[in-house]
Amino acid sequence: MGHKKPQRIDPLTLPLPPGGVDSHAHLDGPEFDPDREAVLARARAVGITGIGNVFLSPEAFHQRRGSFADHPEVFFLLGIHPCDGQTCTPPCLDAMAAAFAAEPRLRAVGEIGLDFHWDDCPRELQMAAFAAQLDLARALERPVVLHCREAEKECLTLLEARGFTGYPLLWHCFGGGPALARRILANGWHISVPGPVTYAANAPLREAVALIPEDRLLLETDAPYLSPVPWRGTRNEPAYTVFTARAVAEARGMAPEDLWRACGRNARRFFGLEAVEGATAPASVPPRH
Repeated sequence: MGHKKPQRIDPLTLPLPPGGVDSHAHLDGPEFDPDREAVLARARAVGITGIGNVFLSPEAFHQRRGSFADHPEVFFLLGIHPCDGQTCTPPCLDAMAAAFAAEPRLRAVGEIGLDFHWDDCPRELQMAAFAAQLDLARALERPVVLHCREAEKECLTLLEARGFTGYPLLWHCFGGGPALARRILANGWHISVPGPVTYAANAPLREAVALIPEDRLLLETDAPYLSPVPWRGTRNEPAYTVFTARAVAEARGMAPEDLWRACGRNARRFFGLEAVEGATAPASVPPRH
């Protein structure tokens, strides 16, 4: 017997109140070139009033930030991904510092960290790039958004050794269990939950989500990656955050609307954004293709 095809529920049929934030997405990529405006409109229609777009190099930032010139709801993050650690040279760091000085929409240094799943960059170069960007974040007085894949021990050790306990740090795309969550929380950091919280096999993640204090919890897509059920296996987009929010709310025994608003407030506070609670959705939304 074959597997049943998932029922692809339109997120526009499950909107939540204005004020939601997708704290981490890559909407500048070529995956969104055909329909970026429609993607942003759908996000607005489901109640998202803030999206953190992550640029992975100064060059990408300068080349692609214009895609969001007419979308003040999109704020920016900039960092060198650990898999590109070899590009994190002194001129690159200087270019990042200059970008932050010139662009108020740049709100955090990230995503930065360690990724031992892939072999794109030697570990020692990843560690050096991570440390250099932590120093940059501290010098700029900006929050840090962390990428950590199969390197939890090393990330925690480096961050704690460099005095980042209590520093504003967001553990992006959290996929661990209760023990890791408790260690992160003990350091005073925030946790962002992605679409895989909806996957049936991820019970430990849902257990962890249940114990995160309400004021330290954020939501994200990591679009175009990691689509939640019922869109798993397809291109992710910010509107799908409504599915993640409902799964997180269920794990915590909360109303989805309350969870949505709380995570939105947390994101605006963490990134230093102005409140946008009163924003409304557009009158019409382009259809999904």
